[in-house]
Amino acid sequence: MQYRSLGTTGLTVSAVGLGLAALGRPGYINVGHGDDLGDRTDPSALEAHTHAVLDAAASAGITYFDAARSYGRAEEFLATWLDARRRQPGETVVGSKWGYVYTADWKTDAKVHEVKIHTRENLDRQYAESTGLLDGHLRVYQIHSATHKSGVLEDDAVLTRLGELRDAGLVIGLTASGPDQADTIQRALAIEIEGRRLFGSVQATWNLLETSA
Repeated sequence: MQYRSLGTTGLTVSAVGLGLAALGRPGYINVGHGDDLGDRTDPSALEAHTHAVLDAAASAGITYFDAARSYGRAEEFLATWLDARRRQPGETVVGSKWGYVYTADWKTDAKVHEVKIHTRENLDRQYAESTGLLDGHLRVYQIHSATHKSGVLEDDAVLTRLGELRDAGLVIGLTASGPDQADTIQRALAIEIEGRRLFGSVQATWNLLETSA
């Protein structure tokens, strides 16, 4: 495994990370996800499955793990793995995201699995939930799917709060999706709070056919 400095954040991460979106909930958009899980969709089975994948990732040298509040119980499963394996803060770099609320209630056939809510109130609520599970391990905290349409990059209340979290030691980032990622990233890079750039990381979609980001 190769390891790299994450920009100017001071964090060192594995060149390959592991995302937990398809591990923390029984229904997900990955092709073959249902076949992979079979009938092992109760929370305890998914937790054991997640721990096995995390063990394999750690054995391969992966040190960066990505979760989100909308990934079902991904943060919870990651937290119990960190505790069971006695991983100390600093041994891994954990990133998580706020902005989507998981609404499927553990059903694979739910019509809506997550809803985007980019408000200050949701930021405060989901930050408390994430740190309640991952406190001490959470190092990168990102807006989940920042877009022009959501208006999150123009919301002074949200940006001010993110600035406070940055000053408290978190790397503040954003994830970008959709056709206007490059414009969203450029807008984010221009935002300063208290005279310092707010965002220290970007998680962008890699797309062979659309390379602007």
